[in-house]
Amino acid sequence: MNNSMKWILMVGSFLVLAGIISLTTPSPRNDSLAQVLRVLPANPNDHIHYEGVTLNDIWFAGGCFWGVEAYFARVSGVAEVTVGYANGTTSNPTYKQVMSGTTNHVETVHLRYDPERVQLEMLLDHLFLIIDPTVVNRQGNDVGTQYRTGIYYSNDSDREIIESRIALEQKKYDKTIVTEVLPLSRYYLAEDYHQRYLEKNPGGYCHIDFSFLQHDSDMYINPYLYTKPDDHVLRIMLTPLQYNVTQRNATEPAFQNLYWDNEAKGLYVDIVTGEPLFSSRDMFISSTGWPSFSKPLAPEVVRYREDYRWGMVRVEVRSRVGNSHLGHVFEDGPLDMGGLRYCI
Repeated sequence: MNNSMKWILMVGSFLVLAGIISLTTPSPRNDSLAQVLRVLPANPNDHIHYEGVTLNDIWFAGGCFWGVEAYFARVSGVAEVTVGYANGTTSNPTYKQVMSGTTNHVETVHLRYDPERVQLEMLLDHLFLIIDPTVVNRQGNDVGTQYRTGIYYSNDSDREIIESRIALEQKKYDKTIVTEVLPLSRYYLAEDYHQRYLEKNPGGYCHIDFSFLQHDSDMYINPYLYTKPDDHVLRIMLTPLQYNVTQRNATEPAFQNLYWDNEAKGLYVDIVTGEPLFSSRDMFISSTGWPSFSKPLAPEVVRYREDYRWGMVRVEVRSRVGNSHLGHVFEDGPLDMGGLRYCI
């Protein structure tokens, strides 16, 4: 294998047969994974000077605004974040009025970001990592019209970017995405005690998974560079085993697959689309018979889904663009690498 080929290693056909609790709904019998995923990471923006920088604006609704604010405040390039009430029918509403469900306001975060450091596409990627866009008027444990998901803009040129990103995201769901996309008509700051709530109240309620921020902040993989071929093309380009595993969630035998003991350095990409997913620098020997990684190459390149097959509760890992079955994630990885094991 020449040096260039070492950097393109195909993955996407591995399945594991052990159990795991849900990443998004931690089980009462094991809270350690929940603690790993809910800790507030350091804020990279604390060390960036935004004085004199021309900032862009976007408004996101993703359920309870406490967690959404804390999350986006820690996305590198986001200079300012506030929480408030948007696009309702009343002026200067109070939290109590919004909670009554009579104002049609939605709990919203206002982002002011440096487009030279973070693009709108990247912010949208982050949003879709932390919300379920197919659910109406609910996120996490919160139910009501004030918890609907939405994207609101003041620059008309942003709409095309937003709609393109939603079209890409829709390919991952059987249900229709219901996240509303509208011009911002009004936005009122929420009461002061809501601003930076989780920093003022460590351990406060939050439905957001902050583990997506625990990666290299400069790594961005553009999803628009990759496409999934039609099914008839996949049947031609993939072997029967590769097709059955990536498209039908089949099982590849342990210790009888191409990369379980691979030592070549490089990137592991989705065999269906070519999208980079994992790096050899995050690989470790797990003695399970499948390649194991401590984390994906970037948080947005994988998706998670609860898996109840075989009488177990596990968390399946799938690729972003191709929606290929990749494997499962466990919490028995090396502690010095973060404690997670992506068995891929």
